[in-house]
Amino acid sequence: MDINLTYLMPEIATALLAVLVLLVGLLVPKEKRHALGYVLALGLIAILVFSFQYYGLNKTVAFNTFAVDDFAVFFKQLFLIAAVLVVLSSTMYVKKMNGNYEFYIITVVALLGMMVLASAADMLTLYIALETMAISFYILAGYKTDQKSAEAGIKYLILGAVSSAVFLYGLSLVYGMTGTTVIAEIAGKVQDLSALSPALILGLLFILAGLGFKISLIPFQMWTPDVYEGAPTPVTTFLATGSKAACFAVLARILLVALPDYSTHWQFLVAVLAALSMIIGNLVAIPQTNIKRMLAYSSIGQAGYIITGILALNTAGVTALSFYSLVYVLSTIAAFAVVMTFSAQTGSDEIKDYAGLAQRSPFMAAVLTISMLSMAGIPPLAGFVGKLYLFKSIVTQGYLWLVIIGLVMSMISVYYYLRVTKVMYMVKPLDKEPVTVPLGAKCTLFLTMLALLVFGVYAQPISMLANMAGSALLP
Repeated sequence: MDINLTYLMPEIATALLAVLVLLVGLLVPKEKRHALGYVLALGLIAILVFSFQYYGLNKTVAFNTFAVDDFAVFFKQLFLIAAVLVVLSSTMYVKKMNGNYEFYIITVVALLGMMVLASAADMLTLYIALETMAISFYILAGYKTDQKSAEAGIKYLILGAVSSAVFLYGLSLVYGMTGTTVIAEIAGKVQDLSALSPALILGLLFILAGLGFKISLIPFQMWTPDVYEGAPTPVTTFLATGSKAACFAVLARILLVALPDYSTHWQFLVAVLAALSMIIGNLVAIPQTNIKRMLAYSSIGQAGYIITGILALNTAGVTALSFYSLVYVLSTIAAFAVVMTFSAQTGSDEIKDYAGLAQRSPFMAAVLTISMLSMAGIPPLAGFVGKLYLFKSIVTQGYLWLVIIGLVMSMISVYYYLRVTKVMYMVKPLDKEPVTVPLGAKCTLFLTMLALLVFGVYAQPISMLANMAGSALLP
Protein backbone atom coordinates (compact mmCIF):
# COMPACT_ATOMS: atom_id res chain seq x y z
CA MET A 1 0.00 0.00 0.00
CA ASP A 2 2.82 2.35 -0.93
CA ILE A 3 1.63 5.87 -1.78
CA ASN A 4 5.10 7.30 -2.35
CA LEU A 5 4.64 9.99 -5.02
CA THR A 6 8.03 9.09 -6.48
CA TYR A 7 6.35 6.30 -8.41
CA LEU A 8 3.95 8.79 -10.00
CA MET A 9 6.60 11.34 -10.98
CA PRO A 10 6.28 10.88 -14.79
CA GLU A 11 2.56 11.68 -14.56
CA ILE A 12 3.10 14.55 -12.12
CA ALA A 13 5.87 16.00 -14.30
CA THR A 14 3.62 15.76 -17.38
CA ALA A 15 0.80 17.61 -15.61
CA LEU A 16 3.17 20.31 -14.35
CA LEU A 17 4.64 20.70 -17.83
CA ALA A 18 1.17 21.38 -19.23
CA VAL A 19 0.58 24.05 -16.55
CA LEU A 20 4.00 25.59 -17.24
CA VAL A 21 3.36 25.85 -20.99
CA LEU A 22 -0.07 27.34 -20.28
CA LEU A 23 1.42 30.05 -18.05
CA VAL A 24 4.33 30.82 -20.36
CA GLY A 25 1.93 31.12 -23.27
CA LEU A 26 0.17 33.99 -21.51
CA LEU A 27 3.42 35.98 -21.58
CA VAL A 28 4.39 35.20 -25.18
CA PRO A 29 3.05 37.28 -28.10
CA LYS A 30 0.29 35.48 -29.99
CA GLU A 31 2.24 35.29 -33.24
CA LYS A 32 5.06 33.38 -31.49
CA ARG A 33 3.04 30.95 -29.40
CA HIS A 34 3.41 28.15 -31.93
CA ALA A 35 7.08 27.98 -30.88
CA LEU A 36 5.94 26.70 -27.48
CA GLY A 37 5.66 23.34 -29.23
CA TYR A 38 9.45 23.09 -29.22
CA VAL A 39 9.56 23.88 -25.48
CA LEU A 40 6.89 21.28 -24.83
CA ALA A 41 8.72 18.69 -26.94
CA LEU A 42 11.94 19.25 -24.97
CA GLY A 43 10.05 18.84 -21.69
CA LEU A 44 8.45 15.60 -22.86
CA ILE A 45 11.84 14.28 -24.01
CA ALA A 46 13.21 14.99 -20.52
CA ILE A 47 10.32 13.02 -18.97
CA LEU A 48 10.95 10.21 -21.46
CA VAL A 49 14.61 9.96 -20.45
CA PHE A 50 13.68 10.17 -16.75
CA SER A 51 11.19 7.29 -17.12
CA PHE A 52 13.92 4.75 -17.89
CA GLN A 53 14.78 4.54 -14.20
CA TYR A 54 11.42 2.85 -13.53
CA TYR A 55 12.35 -0.31 -15.42
CA GLY A 56 12.76 -3.24 -13.05
CA LEU A 57 10.53 -1.97 -10.23
CA ASN A 58 7.52 -4.16 -11.12
CA LYS A 59 5.32 -3.27 -8.18
CA THR A 60 1.80 -2.02 -7.50
CA VAL A 61 1.37 1.10 -5.39
CA ALA A 62 -1.33 3.49 -4.16
CA PHE A 63 -3.50 0.81 -2.58
CA ASN A 64 -3.11 -1.57 -5.54
CA THR A 65 -4.56 0.94 -7.99
CA PHE A 66 -1.37 1.91 -9.84
CA ALA A 67 1.08 -0.51 -11.45
CA VAL A 68 4.70 0.55 -11.90
CA ASP A 69 5.84 -2.38 -14.01
CA ASP A 70 7.91 -2.72 -17.17
CA PHE A 71 4.76 -3.16 -19.27
CA ALA A 72 3.39 0.20 -18.11
CA VAL A 73 6.76 1.94 -18.47
CA PHE A 74 7.20 0.68 -22.04
CA PHE A 75 3.80 1.97 -23.12
CA LYS A 76 4.26 5.29 -21.30
CA GLN A 77 7.46 5.80 -23.25
CA LEU A 78 5.61 4.92 -26.45
CA PHE A 79 2.98 7.60 -25.65
CA LEU A 80 5.68 10.15 -24.86
CA ILE A 81 7.45 9.43 -28.14
CA ALA A 82 4.16 9.80 -30.02
CA ALA A 83 3.39 13.08 -28.24
CA VAL A 84 6.84 14.53 -28.97
CA LEU A 85 6.58 13.69 -32.67
CA VAL A 86 3.00 14.98 -32.96
CA VAL A 87 3.81 18.24 -31.16
CA LEU A 88 6.86 18.85 -33.33
CA SER A 89 4.96 18.28 -36.55
CA SER A 90 1.98 20.39 -35.44
CA THR A 91 3.81 23.68 -34.84
CA MET A 92 2.85 24.86 -38.33
CA TYR A 93 -0.77 23.94 -37.63
CA VAL A 94 -0.84 26.01 -34.42
CA LYS A 95 0.79 28.90 -36.30
CA LYS A 96 -1.91 28.65 -38.95
CA MET A 97 -4.56 28.71 -36.20
CA ASN A 98 -3.29 32.15 -35.08
CA GLY A 99 -1.31 30.84 -32.14
CA ASN A 100 -4.11 28.97 -30.38
CA TYR A 101 -1.62 27.11 -28.22
CA GLU A 102 -4.40 25.56 -26.14
CA PHE A 103 -4.03 22.74 -28.65
CA TYR A 104 -0.74 21.81 -26.95
CA ILE A 105 -2.30 21.83 -23.49
CA ILE A 106 -5.22 19.58 -24.42
CA THR A 107 -2.81 17.23 -26.20
CA VAL A 108 -0.76 16.88 -23.02
CA VAL A 109 -3.93 16.20 -21.00
CA ALA A 110 -4.77 13.39 -23.45
CA LEU A 111 -1.21 12.12 -23.01
CA LEU A 112 -1.64 12.18 -19.22
CA GLY A 113 -4.77 10.06 -19.55
CA MET A 114 -2.86 7.54 -21.68
CA MET A 115 -0.02 7.32 -19.17
CA VAL A 116 -2.38 6.63 -16.27
CA LEU A 117 -4.22 4.08 -18.45
CA ALA A 118 -1.01 2.11 -18.96
CA SER A 119 -0.50 1.89 -15.17
CA ALA A 120 -4.13 1.46 -14.15
CA ALA A 121 -4.35 -1.61 -11.90
CA ASP A 122 -7.86 -0.80 -10.74
CA MET A 123 -11.08 -0.57 -12.76
CA LEU A 124 -12.05 2.87 -11.40
CA THR A 125 -8.60 4.32 -12.09
CA LEU A 126 -8.75 2.79 -15.53
CA TYR A 127 -12.13 4.32 -16.36
CA ILE A 128 -11.20 7.80 -15.10
CA ALA A 129 -8.00 7.73 -17.17
CA LEU A 130 -9.89 6.50 -20.23
CA GLU A 131 -12.39 9.34 -19.96
CA THR A 132 -9.62 11.90 -19.42
CA MET A 133 -8.11 10.79 -22.70
CA ALA A 134 -11.44 10.51 -24.53
CA ILE A 135 -12.80 13.92 -23.47
CA SER A 136 -9.57 15.55 -24.60
CA PHE A 137 -9.97 13.99 -28.03
CA TYR A 138 -13.63 15.06 -28.22
CA ILE A 139 -12.42 18.64 -27.90
CA LEU A 140 -9.47 18.22 -30.24
CA ALA A 141 -11.52 16.51 -32.98
CA GLY A 142 -13.65 19.64 -33.34
CA TYR A 143 -10.76 22.06 -32.82
CA LYS A 144 -10.89 23.56 -36.30
CA THR A 145 -13.66 26.00 -37.15
CA ASP A 146 -14.77 24.36 -40.40
CA GLN A 147 -17.82 22.15 -40.92
CA LYS A 148 -15.91 18.87 -41.34
CA SER A 149 -14.09 19.29 -38.05
CA ALA A 150 -17.30 20.15 -36.20
CA GLU A 151 -19.01 17.11 -37.72
CA ALA A 152 -16.08 14.89 -36.75
CA GLY A 153 -16.14 16.20 -33.19
CA ILE A 154 -19.88 15.60 -32.78
CA LYS A 155 -19.74 12.10 -34.28
CA TYR A 156 -16.82 11.13 -32.08
CA LEU A 157 -18.49 12.61 -28.99
CA ILE A 158 -21.81 10.77 -29.48
CA LEU A 159 -20.36 7.40 -30.42
CA GLY A 160 -17.55 7.73 -27.89
CA ALA A 161 -20.02 8.43 -25.09
CA VAL A 162 -22.02 5.34 -26.04
CA SER A 163 -18.89 3.17 -26.09
CA SER A 164 -17.80 4.54 -22.71
CA ALA A 165 -21.21 3.70 -21.25
CA VAL A 166 -21.02 0.17 -22.64
CA PHE A 167 -17.50 -0.25 -21.26
CA LEU A 168 -18.51 1.07 -17.83
CA TYR A 169 -21.48 -1.30 -17.69
CA GLY A 170 -19.14 -4.18 -18.51
CA LEU A 171 -16.85 -3.15 -15.66
CA SER A 172 -19.82 -2.95 -13.30
CA LEU A 173 -20.86 -6.50 -14.17
CA VAL A 174 -17.34 -7.77 -13.52
CA TYR A 175 -17.30 -5.93 -10.18
CA GLY A 176 -20.73 -7.27 -9.29
CA MET A 177 -19.60 -10.87 -9.80
CA THR A 178 -16.17 -10.57 -8.19
CA GLY A 179 -16.64 -7.90 -5.52
CA THR A 180 -13.38 -6.12 -6.34
CA THR A 181 -12.16 -3.47 -8.76
CA VAL A 182 -8.47 -4.41 -8.47
CA ILE A 183 -7.46 -6.12 -11.72
CA ALA A 184 -4.97 -8.54 -10.12
CA GLU A 185 -7.56 -9.66 -7.56
CA ILE A 186 -10.29 -10.32 -10.11
CA ALA A 187 -8.50 -13.43 -11.43
CA GLY A 188 -8.52 -15.00 -7.95
CA LYS A 189 -12.18 -14.14 -7.43
CA VAL A 190 -13.08 -15.69 -10.79
CA GLN A 191 -11.34 -18.93 -9.77
CA ASP A 192 -13.44 -19.03 -6.60
CA LEU A 193 -16.70 -18.99 -8.56
CA SER A 194 -18.31 -22.41 -8.38
CA ALA A 195 -19.79 -22.26 -11.88
CA LEU A 196 -19.58 -20.40 -15.15
CA SER A 197 -21.07 -16.91 -14.71
CA PRO A 198 -23.28 -15.62 -17.59
CA ALA A 199 -23.12 -12.13 -16.06
CA LEU A 200 -19.33 -12.21 -16.12
CA ILE A 201 -19.33 -13.32 -19.76
CA LEU A 202 -21.75 -10.50 -20.60
CA GLY A 203 -19.47 -8.05 -18.79
CA LEU A 204 -16.53 -9.37 -20.80
CA LEU A 205 -18.46 -8.83 -24.05
CA PHE A 206 -19.31 -5.26 -23.05
CA ILE A 207 -15.67 -4.53 -22.20
CA LEU A 208 -14.57 -5.88 -25.59
CA ALA A 209 -17.21 -3.77 -27.33
CA GLY A 210 -16.25 -0.59 -25.45
CA LEU A 211 -12.53 -0.97 -26.12
CA GLY A 212 -13.19 -2.29 -29.63
CA PHE A 213 -14.64 1.13 -30.44
CA LYS A 214 -11.53 2.93 -29.20
CA ILE A 215 -9.27 0.56 -31.17
CA SER A 216 -11.46 0.69 -34.33
CA LEU A 217 -12.01 -3.04 -34.56
CA ILE A 218 -14.68 -4.30 -36.95
CA PRO A 219 -17.66 -3.90 -36.37
CA PHE A 220 -17.02 -0.92 -34.06
CA GLN A 221 -15.15 1.14 -36.66
CA MET A 222 -18.07 3.23 -37.98
CA TRP A 223 -16.63 6.50 -36.65
CA THR A 224 -13.08 6.05 -37.88
CA PRO A 225 -13.09 7.22 -41.55
CA ASP A 226 -15.21 10.33 -40.96
CA VAL A 227 -13.35 11.41 -37.81
CA TYR A 228 -9.93 10.75 -39.34
CA GLU A 229 -10.86 12.81 -42.39
CA GLY A 230 -12.65 15.65 -40.61
CA ALA A 231 -10.48 16.16 -37.54
CA PRO A 232 -7.34 18.32 -37.75
CA THR A 233 -4.49 16.14 -39.03
CA PRO A 234 -2.35 16.50 -35.84
CA VAL A 235 -5.36 15.27 -33.84
CA THR A 236 -5.93 12.39 -36.25
CA THR A 237 -2.28 11.45 -35.87
CA PHE A 238 -2.36 11.30 -32.07
CA LEU A 239 -5.79 9.63 -32.05
CA ALA A 240 -4.62 6.94 -34.47
CA THR A 241 -1.44 6.21 -32.51
CA GLY A 242 -1.39 7.03 -28.80
CA SER A 243 -5.08 6.42 -28.15
CA LYS A 244 -5.05 3.04 -29.88
CA ALA A 245 -1.85 1.89 -28.20
CA ALA A 246 -3.26 2.86 -24.78
CA CYS A 247 -6.39 0.79 -25.35
CA PHE A 248 -4.33 -2.19 -26.53
CA ALA A 249 -2.40 -1.99 -23.26
CA VAL A 250 -5.65 -1.85 -21.25
CA LEU A 251 -7.19 -4.74 -23.18
CA ALA A 252 -4.09 -6.89 -22.66
CA ARG A 253 -4.07 -6.18 -18.92
CA ILE A 254 -7.78 -6.96 -18.49
CA LEU A 255 -7.89 -10.13 -20.60
CA LEU A 256 -4.53 -11.61 -19.63
CA VAL A 257 -4.33 -10.57 -15.98
CA ALA A 258 -7.94 -10.32 -14.80
CA LEU A 259 -9.77 -12.85 -16.98
CA PRO A 260 -7.33 -15.53 -18.21
CA ASP A 261 -9.62 -18.28 -16.83
CA TYR A 262 -12.29 -17.18 -19.30
CA SER A 263 -9.87 -17.29 -22.24
CA THR A 264 -11.80 -20.14 -23.85
CA HIS A 265 -14.75 -17.75 -24.11
CA TRP A 266 -12.97 -14.68 -25.42
CA GLN A 267 -10.14 -16.14 -27.54
CA PHE A 268 -12.30 -17.17 -30.49
CA LEU A 269 -14.21 -13.88 -30.41
CA VAL A 270 -10.99 -11.86 -30.41
CA ALA A 271 -9.63 -14.01 -33.27
CA VAL A 272 -12.79 -13.37 -35.34
CA LEU A 273 -12.61 -9.62 -34.65
CA ALA A 274 -8.95 -9.62 -35.67
CA ALA A 275 -9.67 -11.50 -38.90
CA LEU A 276 -12.62 -9.25 -39.83
CA SER A 277 -10.58 -6.12 -39.10
CA MET A 278 -7.69 -7.30 -41.25
CA ILE A 279 -9.92 -8.31 -44.14
CA ILE A 280 -12.44 -5.46 -44.23
CA GLY A 281 -9.94 -2.75 -43.27
CA ASN A 282 -7.52 -3.62 -46.06
CA LEU A 283 -10.15 -4.33 -48.72
CA VAL A 284 -12.13 -1.12 -48.13
CA ALA A 285 -8.89 0.91 -48.18
CA ILE A 286 -8.34 -0.02 -51.84
CA PRO A 287 -10.98 2.25 -53.50
CA GLN A 288 -10.33 5.28 -51.25
CA THR A 289 -9.33 8.49 -53.03
CA ASN A 290 -8.74 10.57 -49.89
CA ILE A 291 -5.42 9.69 -48.26
CA LYS A 292 -6.70 10.26 -44.69
CA ARG A 293 -9.62 7.90 -45.28
CA MET A 294 -7.25 5.38 -46.82
CA LEU A 295 -5.02 5.55 -43.75
CA ALA A 296 -8.13 5.26 -41.55
CA TYR A 297 -9.09 1.93 -43.10
CA SER A 298 -5.44 0.89 -43.05
CA SER A 299 -5.40 1.56 -39.29
CA ILE A 300 -8.42 -0.73 -38.89
CA GLY A 301 -6.43 -3.49 -40.57
CA GLN A 302 -3.41 -2.71 -38.39
CA ALA A 303 -5.59 -3.03 -35.27
CA GLY A 304 -6.45 -6.54 -36.43
CA TYR A 305 -2.76 -7.43 -36.63
CA ILE A 306 -1.86 -5.98 -33.23
CA ILE A 307 -4.66 -7.63 -31.27
CA THR A 308 -3.48 -11.09 -32.38
CA GLY A 309 -0.66 -10.79 -29.83
CA ILE A 310 -3.22 -11.22 -27.02
CA LEU A 311 -4.32 -14.58 -28.44
CA ALA A 312 -0.97 -16.19 -27.66
CA LEU A 313 -1.70 -16.02 -23.90
CA ASN A 314 2.02 -15.89 -23.16
CA THR A 315 4.99 -13.57 -22.81
CA ALA A 316 5.90 -13.88 -26.50
CA GLY A 317 2.48 -12.59 -27.52
CA VAL A 318 2.64 -9.54 -25.23
CA THR A 319 6.19 -8.88 -26.40
CA ALA A 320 5.03 -8.96 -30.03
CA LEU A 321 2.05 -6.71 -29.24
CA SER A 322 4.32 -4.20 -27.49
CA PHE A 323 6.95 -4.19 -30.25
CA TYR A 324 4.48 -3.86 -33.10
CA SER A 325 2.55 -1.13 -31.26
CA LEU A 326 5.72 0.98 -31.29
CA VAL A 327 6.36 0.22 -34.96
CA TYR A 328 2.76 1.06 -35.84
CA VAL A 329 3.00 4.37 -33.97
CA LEU A 330 6.20 5.37 -35.78
CA SER A 331 4.88 4.34 -39.22
CA THR A 332 1.55 6.10 -38.76
CA ILE A 333 3.08 9.31 -37.45
CA ALA A 334 5.50 9.37 -40.39
CA ALA A 335 2.64 9.00 -42.88
CA PHE A 336 0.40 11.58 -41.23
CA ALA A 337 3.29 14.06 -40.84
CA VAL A 338 3.66 14.02 -44.62
CA VAL A 339 -0.10 14.40 -45.06
CA MET A 340 -0.12 17.26 -42.54
CA THR A 341 2.69 19.14 -44.27
CA PHE A 342 1.31 18.58 -47.76
CA SER A 343 -2.22 19.58 -46.79
CA ALA A 344 -1.05 22.75 -45.02
CA GLN A 345 0.54 24.01 -48.24
CA THR A 346 -1.81 22.66 -50.89
CA GLY A 347 -5.11 22.43 -49.02
CA SER A 348 -5.74 18.94 -50.41
CA ASP A 349 -5.89 15.42 -48.98
CA GLU A 350 -6.72 13.76 -52.29
CA ILE A 351 -4.30 11.08 -53.46
CA LYS A 352 -4.35 12.38 -57.05
CA ASP A 353 -2.92 15.70 -55.87
CA TYR A 354 0.21 13.92 -54.63
CA ALA A 355 1.21 13.63 -58.29
CA GLY A 356 4.91 14.31 -58.71
CA LEU A 357 5.59 14.79 -55.00
CA ALA A 358 8.92 13.04 -55.55
CA GLN A 359 9.94 16.04 -57.67
CA ARG A 360 8.41 18.69 -55.42
CA SER A 361 9.76 17.17 -52.17
CA PRO A 362 11.90 14.03 -52.56
CA PHE A 363 12.31 13.79 -48.77
CA MET A 364 8.56 13.70 -48.07
CA ALA A 365 7.95 11.19 -50.85
CA ALA A 366 10.67 8.90 -49.49
CA VAL A 367 9.35 9.06 -45.91
CA LEU A 368 5.75 8.36 -46.99
CA THR A 369 6.89 5.40 -49.09
CA ILE A 370 8.99 3.93 -46.27
CA SER A 371 6.21 4.36 -43.69
CA MET A 372 3.59 2.66 -45.88
CA LEU A 373 5.89 -0.20 -46.85
CA SER A 374 6.67 -0.70 -43.16
CA MET A 375 2.94 -0.95 -42.41
CA ALA A 376 2.67 -3.49 -45.22
CA GLY A 377 5.42 -5.57 -43.60
CA ILE A 378 8.02 -5.32 -46.35
CA PRO A 379 11.60 -6.23 -45.29
CA PRO A 380 13.99 -4.87 -44.19
CA LEU A 381 11.74 -2.33 -42.48
CA ALA A 382 10.59 -2.47 -38.85
CA GLY A 383 7.05 -3.46 -39.80
CA PHE A 384 8.34 -6.77 -41.18
CA VAL A 385 10.02 -7.62 -37.87
CA GLY A 386 6.90 -6.64 -35.92
CA LYS A 387 4.57 -8.82 -37.99
CA LEU A 388 7.07 -11.68 -37.82
CA TYR A 389 6.94 -11.51 -34.00
CA LEU A 390 3.13 -11.38 -34.00
CA PHE A 391 2.61 -14.29 -36.39
CA LYS A 392 5.29 -16.38 -34.73
CA SER A 393 3.63 -15.93 -31.32
CA ILE A 394 0.24 -17.29 -32.45
CA VAL A 395 1.11 -19.88 -35.07
CA THR A 396 2.07 -22.40 -32.38
CA GLN A 397 -1.20 -21.73 -30.54
CA GLY A 398 -3.37 -23.16 -33.31
CA TYR A 399 -4.02 -19.94 -35.21
CA LEU A 400 -2.38 -20.84 -38.50
CA TRP A 401 -5.58 -19.79 -40.30
CA LEU A 402 -5.30 -16.31 -38.79
CA VAL A 403 -1.64 -16.07 -39.81
CA ILE A 404 -2.59 -16.98 -43.39
CA ILE A 405 -5.27 -14.27 -43.41
CA GLY A 406 -2.73 -11.79 -42.05
CA LEU A 407 -0.18 -12.65 -44.73
CA VAL A 408 -2.72 -12.41 -47.55
CA MET A 409 -4.05 -9.08 -46.30
CA SER A 410 -0.50 -7.76 -45.95
CA MET A 411 0.09 -8.55 -49.61
CA ILE A 412 -3.17 -6.84 -50.55
CA SER A 413 -2.20 -3.76 -48.55
CA VAL A 414 0.93 -3.44 -50.67
CA TYR A 415 -1.34 -2.67 -53.63
CA TYR A 416 -3.01 0.42 -52.22
CA TYR A 417 0.16 1.64 -50.54
CA LEU A 418 2.10 1.38 -53.81
CA ARG A 419 -0.75 3.16 -55.60
CA VAL A 420 0.17 6.27 -53.62
CA THR A 421 3.85 5.71 -54.37
CA LYS A 422 3.07 5.38 -58.07
CA VAL A 423 1.28 8.74 -58.04
CA MET A 424 4.21 10.39 -56.26
CA TYR A 425 6.94 8.99 -58.48
CA MET A 426 5.39 8.20 -61.87
CA VAL A 427 2.79 10.92 -62.45
CA LYS A 428 3.82 14.39 -63.58
CA PRO A 429 3.06 17.16 -61.09
CA LEU A 430 0.35 19.66 -61.99
CA ASP A 431 2.13 22.24 -59.85
CA LYS A 432 5.93 22.20 -59.91
CA GLU A 433 6.36 24.53 -56.93
CA PRO A 434 8.49 22.81 -54.23
CA VAL A 435 6.75 21.76 -51.02
CA THR A 436 8.74 23.16 -48.13
CA VAL A 437 8.98 21.23 -44.88
CA PRO A 438 8.97 23.26 -41.61
CA LEU A 439 11.65 22.49 -39.02
CA GLY A 440 9.35 20.63 -36.62
CA ALA A 441 7.87 18.43 -39.33
CA LYS A 442 11.35 17.83 -40.75
CA CYS A 443 12.56 16.53 -37.37
CA THR A 444 9.52 14.25 -37.09
CA LEU A 445 9.95 12.87 -40.60
CA PHE A 446 13.67 12.27 -40.19
CA LEU A 447 13.39 10.58 -36.78
CA THR A 448 10.53 8.28 -37.80
CA MET A 449 12.19 7.30 -41.08
CA LEU A 450 15.48 6.58 -39.30
CA ALA A 451 13.73 4.49 -36.63
CA LEU A 452 11.84 2.40 -39.20
CA LEU A 453 15.05 1.69 -41.08
CA VAL A 454 17.23 0.98 -38.05
CA PHE A 455 14.70 -1.17 -36.15
CA GLY A 456 14.15 -3.23 -39.28
CA VAL A 457 17.84 -4.18 -39.36
CA TYR A 458 18.76 -3.93 -35.69
CA ALA A 459 15.68 -4.49 -33.53
CA GLN A 460 17.47 -5.84 -30.46
CA PRO A 461 17.23 -2.76 -28.16
CA ILE A 462 13.48 -2.31 -28.69
CA SER A 463 12.92 -6.05 -28.71
CA MET A 464 14.65 -6.30 -25.33
CA LEU A 465 12.43 -3.58 -23.82
CA ALA A 466 9.31 -5.18 -25.34
CA ASN A 467 10.34 -8.55 -23.87
CA MET A 468 10.72 -6.92 -20.46
CA ALA A 469 7.21 -5.52 -20.86
CA GLY A 470 5.83 -8.94 -21.78
CA SER A 471 7.60 -10.64 -18.88
CA ALA A 472 6.24 -8.05 -16.43
CA LEU A 473 2.62 -8.57 -17.50
CA LEU A 474 2.86 -12.37 -17.67
CA PRO A 475 5.76 -13.42 -15.39
